[in-house]
Amino acid sequence: MISALEKEIITLLQVSDKKAIALLYENYADALLGVIKKIISDNDTAQDILQESFVKVWRYSKKYDPNKAKLFTWLYRIAYNSAIDKVRSLKNKTEKEVQIETSAVYTITSGMLNEDVLDIKKHLSTLDEKYQIVINALFFEGMTQREASDDLDIPLGTIKSRLKIGLRELKKIYNPN
Repeated sequence: MISALEKEIITLLQVSDKKAIALLYENYADALLGVIKKIISDNDTAQDILQESFVKVWRYSKKYDPNKAKLFTWLYRIAYNSAIDKVRSLKNKTEKEVQIETSAVYTITSGMLNEDVLDIKKHLSTLDEKYQIVINALFFEGMTQREASDDLDIPLGTIKSRLKIGLRELKKIYNPN
């Protein structure tokens, strides 16, 4: 059974009323921060993730369906996934920093680069639009596959298939052999 407060918040979210965020923060911030702190121990980082979570809640507020999940469950998933994404991005950043120290990229001169390879946006525009949209969302807008699925309102499996096909088509352009 949905409480009166939850009904009010859901109604405000669905009409994009900013009062919803204030009510969400007032009633759920501590619980969500607790969820995040189980994954990220640093308080400042956890606070940043909480803020990012509320931004995502606002961005996806019209997509929330009370018939699919309780409000707290939906909020929990957003906060939890945001924390996991942060852990992954920190791990990837650390791995990339180590790689940069041993990388030979800086020794490559412009004469050694294939100019056709550098103009990916031009080649991307030769693909079917359905592949362009997915590749743009994932690579140029920095979305995860799940975020692209939600944002573009395309099933996750379709996102993955279009990415695979789109990349295969780009590979044909770069490696015509």
